[in-house]
Amino acid sequence: MDSLETRAMPRPAEGDIARLTDTYFNRTRATVGRFGDQAVTYAVFMRRPVVAAPRLALDWITAVSVARQSPVEIEQLFPEGKWVGAGEPLFYLTGSFYNLVDLETLYLQKLGAACVAAYNASAMCMDLPKVAFLAFDARHCTGSDMAELMAYAASVGSARAKRKVGAVGFVGNATDATAHYFGRERGLGTMPHALIGYAGSTVRAAEMYAETFPGEPMTVLVDYFGQEITDSLAVARHFPDLVASGQLSLRLDTPGGRYAEGLDPTASYAVLERHVPDATRGYRSESELRDLIGPGVSAAAIWHLRETLDAAGFGQVKIVVSSGFGPAKCKVMAVARAPIDVVGTGSYLPEDWHETYATADIVEYNGVRRVKVGREFLHRR
Repeated sequence: MDSLETRAMPRPAEGDIARLTDTYFNRTRATVGRFGDQAVTYAVFMRRPVVAAPRLALDWITAVSVARQSPVEIEQLFPEGKWVGAGEPLFYLTGSFYNLVDLETLYLQKLGAACVAAYNASAMCMDLPKVAFLAFDARHCTGSDMAELMAYAASVGSARAKRKVGAVGFVGNATDATAHYFGRERGLGTMPHALIGYAGSTVRAAEMYAETFPGEPMTVLVDYFGQEITDSLAVARHFPDLVASGQLSLRLDTPGGRYAEGLDPTASYAVLERHVPDATRGYRSESELRDLIGPGVSAAAIWHLRETLDAAGFGQVKIVVSSGFGPAKCKVMAVARAPIDVVGTGSYLPEDWHETYATADIVEYNGVRRVKVGREFLHRR
């Protein structure tokens, strides 16, 4: 993990704060500068349960305090990766009102979404503890700052699942920029659908990749032509050495508008009946049933591919899945004991953005307890 000593000051730089923060904080700073500073203590909290992921926010606050030569005291109540209840302060922040008031907008941006994403990532890894996860969030983020927050959050949630249940967790991510959060120097990935369209066939795309990156493990998308089974078998037969060494993976990313090759509702029920007959017999919501036997990358589709590969003698070939693997879908896959080796996902990103809103309230002025009515629960105990 990088530290403040080895990295440049986290963004935004001190000189950019005024134009990026809420105007009323800038005006409050000007007012305090005119009438006199006070020492204040902020309580920073979330309105829903989360997993604590405050490091990027705290690193930034610390860096700004150094740049402003204005010391701060941070009382972190929950260590990184700890479950935090709704309304419980994650940390208390004490320092100069003048030098803290305009920071609130920006450190809350770095806190709320990361804590919710860490919560989601932890739940997913704990539901599928034997599955490796890859953080494919970057393309779903609104910029590089958010991509860093989400990669960091995935690493925090993953570490929690490893501690709690011995999960494999997140083993890598899609970009070089944030690979360090997963102990890597480089991002992971082989080919998008565009390369298969360019090559004209799934096997030819795999050949091109293998020639360009010889000796590397390879993951091949198999849904481009709607022939998940046919193309999977063709690729496996074409690369016997990769199969024998366990370096070949096949990625299912079937769109939700159609069933994987060879499946329909009846066939999907049948494949689950052969492998996990109890999976569909409990009460299931419509969305859960869709993840079990519906179109797209369902549990039935994964079992169907595994069954076919094993019957053809390709038991060493791994299955990578993607497409909507968030907390709810991972829970269904656990029920179905889906034979997944790797999940590629950006779906740990918060689904309801209102839940990511972190809040900061001042609870002490010059050591005197004072907070707006209704927030007395934030006082130090």
